[in-house]
Amino acid sequence: MVWLVFKGRGPYLENQAKEALNFQITLAIAYAVSIVIAMVTLGFGSPLVAGVSITGFVFMILAAVAANRYQWYRYPVNIRLVS
Repeated sequence: MVWLVFKGRGPYLENQAKEALNFQITLAIAYAVSIVIAMVTLGFGSPLVAGVSITGFVFMILAAVAANRYQWYRYPVNIRLVS
């Protein structure tokens, strides 16, 4: 959403908005896969859902800190669909 609204305001903002959008798409895919695995294994795969949540939260905090310092940040685990 940020990328669509602010896409003409400079290369830094456009790049970081694309990175965040790609990460959210990657996170949604990871949630879907981990929930399916948890359902198929009758709940034994539920720690995987918690792991995806914690990992996503940590990477979002790291990105926020980098954005506060005006540093270019690339998520380490990211499927780059929007380029």
